[in-house]
Amino acid sequence: MANWARTSLFGILGIAVVGSTLAVGMQADRYAALAALSDAKHLIDAYFVEEAEDQALVDAAIAGMVEELGDPYTVYVPPRGTAEFSKDLTGEYVGIGAEVLMRDGWLTIESPMDGSPAWRAGVMAGDRVVAIEGESTKDKDIDDLVEALMGEPGTAVRITVERADERLDIDVVRDHIKVQQVKGVHRVPGEDGRWSFVLDHDRKIAYVRMTQFTGETASKIRAAYESARDEAGGSISGMILDLRWNPGGLLDEAVGLADLFLEEGVIVSTRGRAFPENVARASASTTLGDFPLAVLINGQSASASEVVAGALVENGRAIAVGTRTFGKGSVQSVRAVGDQGAVLKITEQRYYLPSGRSLHRMDDSLTWGVDPSPGFYVPLEDDQLVELFKAQRAEEILRGPGEASDAEVLDWTDLDAVLERLRDPQLEAAARAVVRKLDTGVWTEEAVEQNVAREVSRDELRQLALARERMLRQLERLDRRYEAVLAQGGDEPIDGVRDLWPDEVDVVGGTVTVRDADGGLVAELAITGPTLERWLVDADVEPRAGGD
Repeated sequence: MANWARTSLFGILGIAVVGSTLAVGMQADRYAALAALSDAKHLIDAYFVEEAEDQALVDAAIAGMVEELGDPYTVYVPPRGTAEFSKDLTGEYVGIGAEVLMRDGWLTIESPMDGSPAWRAGVMAGDRVVAIEGESTKDKDIDDLVEALMGEPGTAVRITVERADERLDIDVVRDHIKVQQVKGVHRVPGEDGRWSFVLDHDRKIAYVRMTQFTGETASKIRAAYESARDEAGGSISGMILDLRWNPGGLLDEAVGLADLFLEEGVIVSTRGRAFPENVARASASTTLGDFPLAVLINGQSASASEVVAGALVENGRAIAVGTRTFGKGSVQSVRAVGDQGAVLKITEQRYYLPSGRSLHRMDDSLTWGVDPSPGFYVPLEDDQLVELFKAQRAEEILRGPGEASDAEVLDWTDLDAVLERLRDPQLEAAARAVVRKLDTGVWTEEAVEQNVAREVSRDELRQLALARERMLRQLERLDRRYEAVLAQGGDEPIDGVRDLWPDEVDVVGGTVTVRDADGGLVAELAITGPTLERWLVDADVEPRAGGD
């Protein structure tokens, strides 16, 4: 195997010589390392005490190389994981099409999905699934149960559900399920779960929420706009585009969505080491119209969401309401690895806003992502988030005939009543801003004299302080547990705990001297705090005999 690798290396280098002597040297350095990798595999095959699985070794080697890159967005997906990866990437899978959870130890339908096999078969929100193909679901692992519901398209699975005082056997024919990525204000009662996209009927303000950028995003947003327009009587005067908690997705779809609202201007540019700069520009031919537009963003709006928000804000087409976005400004592509189905999602380029600024957040970044427009920084407290999610989820549940909810008695044409029900301060701020824009012709700031950068920094510090406080509390719990166990175990030495010097010794103000193997002085460091021993406990150091 090692000889084969070196023979292949020679052939590759032979081709490289024609192009450049420098290329030969670079390739030689790189492929020499690969030859060492091949040698290691050969030695494992020949001498390791037990036979190793080839694919597992290859997966581990590639995963190690990817980890060394230090990029959380470059991911190796082995053959066994590509199905789930494809589902996450495309938002599509094969199954019955229902959102489920475990409740009181039983698999429970939270909601069937729009137009899904489960919905067509009569499965309802709240159904307790007590058996799948006759096998009880009681106290089973939810992942195993979900896997049992998935399968090949066209095949049937029998589920037994309890509904009120009834127990029903329902045969559901599995099919391709496309996760719905575009949602509205509320579902229209009695119309098979159709979404209403009109927030304010009097002023004809539309609201569209996007959960992910998968295929056909732009066309689905256009369809939502047209649905709102028809419901509002033939025209739309304003719109709110909700990109909160949207992790992004396909760049082409982000460009297509931004192009729906822009007549001209740069949408986004991308460039990377192996790619020339590519600039995407808007075209007037696809534009929906010129009406007040507000975009909702938060710290979980990432990647393609940030591209759209940044393009609309920097081109003066919309205001942004909420909090600063996540700051994922890197472009990944999915490339095949070998012929066994493995793939590598690899970062190849970075996004740049129309202004030329990078979206990407690094550890030392002071500015990243997209900020709310001045006066529209609207943070949410934890209790507000809880109320928002509860209200939002209540409108997402797809109910069958006879499954009435209190939503049916609400006057959905009353903006104040709708905003009260949805319990969403950021949405309310955006709605009020669009209303004022329609009434006065100008954007009126929600909060005056607001320094967004300062507010973002304060919020970031608050989050870091909370995380630090949680860690300190956890340390206190560990200390209490340690003391309790120590009291039970007496004063006997504890194996595995290194003590480099007595605890009563005060080393602050002392020095650390580092010498090489020959005794030459490398560095002399002043000790400025009391935590040195804690950092050295896991370091490659040992006390020398005699203490010097």
